[in-house]
Amino acid sequence: MAKSGNTGNVFDLGALRRLVDELGTAPPEARAAVLDEVVTGGADCGCPGCDSETLSFPPVDLAPDADLARAVLRVPLVADVQRLVAWTGTREVTPECLLPDPALAASELGLSGPDRLHLLWVVAVNTGMVRISRGVAAPGPLSLSAGLPATVLLEFWDGVVMDVLDRADESLTGSAVVDEHLAEMLATMYAVNEGLSHATLVKGILQSHEVACEARPAQMRELTASLPAELDAALALLGYCGLVEPAAAGWHRLTPLGVWAVRRDLMREGHDAPTGAEVAVFADFGAAELVEAMVAGSVPPSAVTVWLESRSAETAARDLIKIASSGTAGQRGTVGTILEELGPEAEAPFREALAEPVMWRYAASWLHIRDLPAPALTPADNTWLAVDTLASLIHLGKAPDGMGEFGAIEPGEDLVRMVEEMAVVDHPDRIAVLDMLGAHHSDAAVAKAARKAAMKARSGRARRLG
Repeated sequence: MAKSGNTGNVFDLGALRRLVDELGTAPPEARAAVLDEVVTGGADCGCPGCDSETLSFPPVDLAPDADLARAVLRVPLVADVQRLVAWTGTREVTPECLLPDPALAASELGLSGPDRLHLLWVVAVNTGMVRISRGVAAPGPLSLSAGLPATVLLEFWDGVVMDVLDRADESLTGSAVVDEHLAEMLATMYAVNEGLSHATLVKGILQSHEVACEARPAQMRELTASLPAELDAALALLGYCGLVEPAAAGWHRLTPLGVWAVRRDLMREGHDAPTGAEVAVFADFGAAELVEAMVAGSVPPSAVTVWLESRSAETAARDLIKIASSGTAGQRGTVGTILEELGPEAEAPFREALAEPVMWRYAASWLHIRDLPAPALTPADNTWLAVDTLASLIHLGKAPDGMGEFGAIEPGEDLVRMVEEMAVVDHPDRIAVLDMLGAHHSDAAVAKAARKAAMKARSGRARRLG
C-alpha cells in the first residue's frame, strides 16, 4: 500500500491474487476454507500475469460519507491528537520541529509513552492541526469539529492513515515483522470483509517471513513463540488508530473507516478496488455490451463476477460464444477471460461451440482443462490458438507490451519452431502477428524467425492470389 514503504506480503502475491479472485461473495465458511488453503499452500500460482503487482479486489459496500465523517471524530487516536494540540497551544519546539520534553507531554496527557506521543505529533503537524514557524508550534488552519463538511473530515482521515502507515518504517506496532507486513495484512483483511482469525494472520505472517527472509529454523521457532503476542499488541494499536475492530468468534476485521482508507490507498497504488454500487450497474449489461465495454477498458475486472452471478452459466456461455464466433480476435480474447470463470455447469454451450470454425479449439481446450471429454488438439491447432492470442493483443492495443504472454506459451527452441509454423497456419491475422514478433520480441532468435516466417506467409498469399 502507498506510503508504507514495505514490500512484504501476508501471503505471497500469487496466493493473494488467487485469494481475492476466489473469495468473491462466498459465505464465511467457504472463505475460511480458501484462506486456510492459501496460507498453508504458499507456492506461487504460476498463472500468466501473476508477476504483475496489480490486484483486483472484491467489491465492498462503503458506509455513507456522513456516517464515516462522524466516526472520524470518535477514533481514539484522533481524539488524542486534538488533546495534544490543545495542550501544545503556542510552544517552542526543537530544531527538529519536535516537542522539547516528550516524556512530560506523554505523562500529562496520559499517553503510553514517547512513541505514542510522536505518532500523534506527526499526525497533528502533517494534517495541519499544528503549524510550525520559526521554531514555534501554534494551532494550525485545521480545527476539527462535527460541523466540518464530510469531504474535509474524510480527507483529514486519509492523511491520518497515510501518516500511520508511514510509521511502519520506524516501528509503529513494536513488532518488526508485523510492521514489515502491515500494508499487505490490511489489504488481505480488506479482501475478506467478514474478518480473519488470529491464527490465520499468524500463519500468513510466519509463512511470508520464512519465504521472503529465508529465516533459519531457530529464527522461525523464536518468531513462532513471540508473534502471537506481538500481533495482539499490533491489532490493539490498529484498533486505537481506528482501522481494525473485533469481529465474530474472535476474528478481526477492518472498521468502516478502515475499509474506506484501505480502499483509497489500494486505488492510489493502481489496484482494482470498486464499490458494490460501481459494479452493480454491469449486472444488467447484455453480453455484447459487456464485451464492448471491456474492450474499451471501462469495466473493472470485478464487474465480470457480478455479471456472471446475474444469469445462469449456460446462458452466459452461450451469449458470449456467439459474440466470439463472429467477432475479432480482440473480442475472442476478451470473451475468453470471462469464459475461464465458468465451471463444468456451462458444458453444454461449449459442446455446441465445437461446431464453430473459430471457436472449436477454444471450446475443446476449455473442456479438456476441466477434465471433460473433448477432441484432441494437434500442434497446428495450438499454433492457431497462439496466433489468435497474440492477434487479440494487437486488436486490444496491448502489443508489444503484452509480448510476455507469448513468452509463456512455449520456451526456447519450441518458441522458434512455433513461430516458423505460424507462416502456414490458416489464420487471417498471422502476418500481422509475425510482423509484431519480428519487430518487438526481445529474443533475437524468435524475432529473426518471425521475420522469415512473415516473408514466407506473404509469398504464399501472393501465390494464392496470383
